[in-house]
Amino acid sequence: MAHSVEFFPPKNAAGEQRLQEAIRALLPLKPEYASVTFGAGGSTRERTFATVDMIRKDYALEAVPHLSCIGSTESGIQEILEDYRTQGIQRIVALRGDLPEGMSNPGHFEYAADLVGFIRQFGGFKIYVAGYPEVHPKAVSAEEDLQHLVEKVQAGADAVITQYFYNPDAYLQLRDDLQRRGVEVPIVVGVMPITNFEQISRFSAMCGAELPQYLRRRMEAYGEDLQSQYQFGIELLSRQCETLLSQGAPSLHFYTLNQSEATTAIWQNLGL
Repeated sequence: MAHSVEFFPPKNAAGEQRLQEAIRALLPLKPEYASVTFGAGGSTRERTFATVDMIRKDYALEAVPHLSCIGSTESGIQEILEDYRTQGIQRIVALRGDLPEGMSNPGHFEYAADLVGFIRQFGGFKIYVAGYPEVHPKAVSAEEDLQHLVEKVQAGADAVITQYFYNPDAYLQLRDDLQRRGVEVPIVVGVMPITNFEQISRFSAMCGAELPQYLRRRMEAYGEDLQSQYQFGIELLSRQCETLLSQGAPSLHFYTLNQSEATTAIWQNLGL
């Protein structure tokens, strides 16, 4: 069973150093690949390219770039795909992305399924897409959100990577719902370690990830004791991942936030 990690492109020299330190610390875990995020409208495009290149060449680790289509043209996406194919990139995470502030036209690709179909027609890549166990925050309904995911798979996606969550039943329900609709691709578990609860609370409010009452109350009881928050977060995520793997989850994908300690601790707790 192979597991993976995610990084984001650094904005400055200090961020670059932190990223490289994280990569070096995580390499002994032998992740299958490292995905690299891509800003909506291509806002981090060049930094994504540079980070993908660095991971591949400096660390001999497979890099899997995210590709967001919102605000993009067909020719622009084709140019990126041609560049990646020339570099030997084998996998892509295909995303719609959110409209940047002030932008009203989504561009040539209105939905992620449109991008998936284009990449599939282009050929040469294994395609991952995003899934939301607790429903995309901008979805009209849970049923519509599920249907969009089904359409992405029907358009040619090879696997789904979930948004992070802290309720294992949400993942199991999504998996079962997809299976009932004939979707049999792997549903990879997205894992967000909790190292700072205030930070996770902000992230979760934006992306629609539920923070269960017991988790919130326990973390609030620790107050400013970040070490206790960290230790409880490691224990919680280790137990959750163990449960999901025992229930047949195919693999884990760690959202590292360009840090290594929490991912390493959970990985080692699970004996991966």
